[in-house]
Amino acid sequence: MDAPDESPKSSDVETKKDLYDGQPSTTEVISVHSGSSDYRLYKRRFVGLVGLVVLNVVSGMTWPWFGPISNDMVAEFGITLDQVNWLGNVMACIYLPVSLAVPEVIRRYGIRRCCDIGAATLLISAWIRYAGTVHSLSSGGAYALLFVGQFFAAIAQPIFQVIGPKYSETWFDLKGRTTATMILAIANPVGGALGQLLSPIVGNTRQSILVLGIMSSVAAPFVFLISAAPPTPPTYSASKKAPGILSLLRVMANKGRSTDPSMTFRERIDFTIMFFVFGVLSSAVNVFGILTGEILQPVGYSSDTAGFMGATLILSGILAAVVTAPLFDRVFTSHLAITAKSLVPILAVAWLCFIWVVKPNNAGAVYALCAIVGIASITMLPVALELACEITRNADGSSALLWFACNSFAIIFILVEGALRAGPNANPPLNMRNALIFNGVVVMATSSSIFFLRGRQTRKQLDQEKRRQSISLQTRPPAEPAGEA
Repeated sequence: MDAPDESPKSSDVETKKDLYDGQPSTTEVISVHSGSSDYRLYKRRFVGLVGLVVLNVVSGMTWPWFGPISNDMVAEFGITLDQVNWLGNVMACIYLPVSLAVPEVIRRYGIRRCCDIGAATLLISAWIRYAGTVHSLSSGGAYALLFVGQFFAAIAQPIFQVIGPKYSETWFDLKGRTTATMILAIANPVGGALGQLLSPIVGNTRQSILVLGIMSSVAAPFVFLISAAPPTPPTYSASKKAPGILSLLRVMANKGRSTDPSMTFRERIDFTIMFFVFGVLSSAVNVFGILTGEILQPVGYSSDTAGFMGATLILSGILAAVVTAPLFDRVFTSHLAITAKSLVPILAVAWLCFIWVVKPNNAGAVYALCAIVGIASITMLPVALELACEITRNADGSSALLWFACNSFAIIFILVEGALRAGPNANPPLNMRNALIFNGVVVMATSSSIFFLRGRQTRKQLDQEKRRQSISLQTRPPAEPAGEA
């Protein structure tokens, strides 16, 4: 059998232990593949999963928090709607370089140290933002502190999002990897849904910002539940050292080194398709969360109703993902690409329908369309992240690039849709119909490329092959000694 690059024997075990904050006892080992000492599962993986979920949820609240209360922010702080939009847009701008840096931080310092940075910046952002609510501040001073607070929050969010597929690869085996990725992937949208629900109902805008600060302070200590890596990996791919994002960029440019995970030309095409489709569809959901109030309030819906509609999109998708992710681990385990080809066209049509559905006295249809978009979008989220890992064999690098695409397109969408807002003399005033047309057309055009995706699950095939080799060597009878001449 080909030994993993980081064998759990001899000195390499010590290297793994150095990365692990608190080695579990032998009673924590709950699974050993076919008696082999090469691959193991540890109960502690669930403890770290809980920590990452909590941090992901709270960091996810920050981006859409001001969407449902955008008009209240204008009245309370004396700022413009475009300035409110930039409280979300700054997160997308800072997200871009930070998301690309996360794989390198993981490669050099491990998962836990990367999460420490995220927890610290989450805590800092909360109280700088709250400092901006002091009544004695001028409008410009208050906005500056809100903006700086969002800047620090923009460092925390990509850390906890990008790290998800790498954590599931490091701690979970083939029967739990997609489910773990799903849990971590939907934690951020859960935060977005809670943010949209809570921000308009917990009080006035200043009280709303205080509540967000308290929740961030409660979440930050959960970082102590997260450990870097288990002493013994759960799969062959988990035993490999993180290649980092530079490795993936070299391979995508066809300039890979011998130490980089190789990709065929077809796999590079597949990842390019996923980069654009994932980026556009994910940004459509995020931008809808940020602009919910601006889209729905001009046609007669209250800020509370706008928040409920945005939350419907997220929560319906979460329920669907909870049901479907275990099926992808155990039933449809080799059909991730087929799933993408089925769900993406549904999403494209649904986003196009928003052009005609968003109108006065049509709440039932808007709720229904939000539910459809949520179910298809968030079911696709873990599927896309896992399929990218399969194609690239680079969990942290592929995750970073996909989330980079999401936030790059989000910046473009927010700026363009803000510019397409109708004037105060339109009917109805300040309506966003042209923005919905832009969103629907771009999503439809980009999503059509999904039919060219092949999506071969190479990482999974390699893990299965290595496991079969391990089982074969464990069960092979010893060779008979040669007889004397």
